Amino acid sequence: MAHLGREEVRALYLDNGARLVADEVCCHGTVDESAIFPREVARRALELDATAIILAHNHPSGDPRPSSADLRVTHHIQRALGPLNIRLIDHIIIGGRNFSMRDAGMLH
Repeated sequence: MAHLGREEVRALYLDNGARLVADEVCCHGTVDESAIFPREVARRALELDATAIILAHNHPSGDPRPSSADLRVTHHIQRALGPLNIRLIDHIIIGGRNFSMRDAGMLH
């Protein structure tokens, strides 16, 4: 994903045993943004009986630092999943190196 020319968001859906159920592209974006919809992530997780999700997307610029839009949508997704008992484990941004929102303390 680091070498893609436009942003792509992937969702890794996991079951109770933290086993991968599905690895799917949620959306394709432009060179500097992509639109991911919390409702669609939650809907797909319910369809797959997933209990946890890891999100990943790339920054074609190579700078893995999250934008304010990245942080905002991540928190919207986390809030949408909470009442459904689906955990957002991490949101990883892939650039010249990787950035984990979980490791940075940006997820609750």
